[in-house]
Amino acid sequence: MLQAIEQLLGAEKTAYLLQHQCKTVSKDQLYLPGGDFIDRIWSGTNRTIQTLRSLQTLHGHGRLANSGYLSILPIDQGIEHSAGSAFAPNPIYFDPENIVKLSIEGGCNAVATTFGVLGAVARKYAHKIPFVVKINHNELLSYPNKYDQIMYGSIEDAWNLGAVAVGATIYFGSDESTRQIQEVAQAFEMAHDLGMATILWCYTRNNGFKKDGKDYHTAADLTGQANHLGVTIQADIIKQKLPTNNGGFTAIGFGKSHPKMYSELATDHPIDLCRYQVINNYMGRIGLINSGGESKGASDLAEAVETAIINKRAGGMGLISGRKAFQKPVAEGVKLLHAIQDVYLSNDITIA
Repeated sequence: MLQAIEQLLGAEKTAYLLQHQCKTVSKDQLYLPGGDFIDRIWSGTNRTIQTLRSLQTLHGHGRLANSGYLSILPIDQGIEHSAGSAFAPNPIYFDPENIVKLSIEGGCNAVATTFGVLGAVARKYAHKIPFVVKINHNELLSYPNKYDQIMYGSIEDAWNLGAVAVGATIYFGSDESTRQIQEVAQAFEMAHDLGMATILWCYTRNNGFKKDGKDYHTAADLTGQANHLGVTIQADIIKQKLPTNNGGFTAIGFGKSHPKMYSELATDHPIDLCRYQVINNYMGRIGLINSGGESKGASDLAEAVETAIINKRAGGMGLISGRKAFQKPVAEGVKLLHAIQDVYLSNDITIA
């Protein structure tokens, strides 16, 4: 398994990612994923017994079952990016059943998608793979486009169609973020009352986060703070984009920061940047899953494996990868999902 990963990455990148030792926040201070994560971390919290069972259901399914790591297939692009743009590369996914089939064949812990998709196949598949219902979306049919997340259904409906978890997005930094925080916090409280787990897409969105030709939407300091706000409203799992740079607060000149955020808590190495995200998740008490990103074609497999290595070695809990998997032939999509999972199954790839 390790030899295949090294061959895929190449010698230089293999050394860069697999030999790195994090000297910012020690791994000894982190709450790391493991087969006992629910008992070790969650049993002492305020989550209901039913929510603990739902979390264990997520962790107990697929090729990564009971490893402490998660591999989730998310497909909500039919709303976020228009169905045509999302599914044109592989039109079979206009049929919602094929979305669920891919998650099963790909060995995923869960499938995360829309009310419509899961409702259309609920009686056939809710007992075969854990459902995560994405409850809000940004629709891009209005013109000019606006960047807002609005609710598409109720928590009760998610529960009725057999979901073990709900997912939501907040655009932190946007004009609408105050309303979104309130809406999602209320929805997550209700989900927990009904025994469902909660996953928050903690994305930043503000045109002001771009300055001097540099995009800070994926800066470690901004995304880390978005994560910290997400765990504050009691998300059980945080989904975040992999950090690509740092220094958003200081470059843009807003918010609050401290020099040690950049001199001691992070370096420019991707594993250290990702660790800064992890420590903002209450030192890993709340699992961090990074997104797989858009499909770029031939480089998708190597990029997915690289992202998984960064997440795992930083102390993260897994990957949630969609477009790289479904925007290609099914066999290739399954191969990519299995390659991601192989990273988390490898005992040779350890915390940095």
